[in-house]
Amino acid sequence: MNDVVVGHAGSGLTGELRLPTDKSISHRAVLLAAMAEGESFLIGVLDSTDVRATVAAVQTLGASIEIVRTDDRGIQMKVNGWGAGGPIQPAAPIDCGNSGTTARLLAGVLAGWPLDVTLVGDESLSKRPMGRIVEPLRRMGARIEVSAAGTLPMRVRGGDLSAITYRSPVASAQVKSAVLLAGVHASGTTSVTEPFVSRDHAERMLPAFGAEVTQESQTATVTGPVTLKGVQVIVPADPSSAAFVLAAATLVPGSNVLLPNVGLNPTRIGLVDVLRDMGAHITLKNLPAMGNEPVGTIVVQSVEKLSAVTVTAEMVPTLIDELPVLALVATQAEGTTRFEGVGELRVKESDRLEAVCQGLEALGAHVEAGDDWLEVQGPHELTGTMLSSGGDHRLAMTWAVAGLVASGETTIADFDAVEVSYPTFLADILALVAAGPDA
Repeated sequence: MNDVVVGHAGSGLTGELRLPTDKSISHRAVLLAAMAEGESFLIGVLDSTDVRATVAAVQTLGASIEIVRTDDRGIQMKVNGWGAGGPIQPAAPIDCGNSGTTARLLAGVLAGWPLDVTLVGDESLSKRPMGRIVEPLRRMGARIEVSAAGTLPMRVRGGDLSAITYRSPVASAQVKSAVLLAGVHASGTTSVTEPFVSRDHAERMLPAFGAEVTQESQTATVTGPVTLKGVQVIVPADPSSAAFVLAAATLVPGSNVLLPNVGLNPTRIGLVDVLRDMGAHITLKNLPAMGNEPVGTIVVQSVEKLSAVTVTAEMVPTLIDELPVLALVATQAEGTTRFEGVGELRVKESDRLEAVCQGLEALGAHVEAGDDWLEVQGPHELTGTMLSSGGDHRLAMTWAVAGLVASGETTIADFDAVEVSYPTFLADILALVAAGPDA
């Protein structure tokens, strides 16, 4: 673990920045390519610890992966999947590291095959709830065991599955994707209905691999069984990574930053809508789609004044990973910004809701929170202090942005948590500051 020190930005952020590619899409591309018959060519798979956990898992299960090249566009790889023959029985438990996406989606993949596989993870992942996928997968016919607390280790014994109509109590793309991936090998049409629409990358990608998928309002369906076919997938830049740059450029005076080829999937860019409602100066320019994913260039400029808003529970799934940095932005907005229906933050890599409150208060902000709501009053001057990521990549990046805004210096413990999604974040953001006209 390492500590970093971030000082108050002496100038605005300026220039163009190529962001890391999308983590959610990368996970799904690797999993679907592993499930498919024949070769898939994946361009721009995110090179991060989370995604490498998924890559290692599918290799253990029999997929053949050739790394063609690794560059600033991520990893280019050829994947020969197991297809109709199915995955092979691993000799030992599969380690999912810190990746909840790997564990939950892999359970859905394995549910349709006569294997006996145990999924394990690191200390943080082993505290996260798995019961939310266990219940629907059991209903489909899989035999799944988890700890008494409903956490990893998770033993999956799959086989013949039956389609179900499932109404999820939470808006979770991981739950939805796990059920849909199981539905690929189930007899009949499997449907998942959510209380609010969550990110829909699996639904957009599955048809390219040959699955019959429909989306209508909050319900997604897949018809099985079907053998997927290998295809080419190009992964756009990650809007969740973009969020931290957008926040920093909005808050630091004199900023003007261009972000090319960012995914503009409507289920992922709620933060852009909220920042605009607060008064941020953000423009989007649409570019040709990458597969079935909308893509564009984002330009953000700093503004002098922001206003408080209310973020409703319906909006939360479109910005769930960006809520910590959005709460930081709210400390600089006039009035009280309220976030509703954010209880999901308590079961992420850390209890993000509690950690955000503690961190913002340490910086000098005024916040209040309940089980599933958060209020942030502003504007408040922030003062640099000692903070910790708690092993959570989103918090590490949030506190780095706070360091640019706060007076003095901000020390962030365990900053290397950023390896999960954006390993070069600090170097990239400081390079934008160094390029400022007053630097």
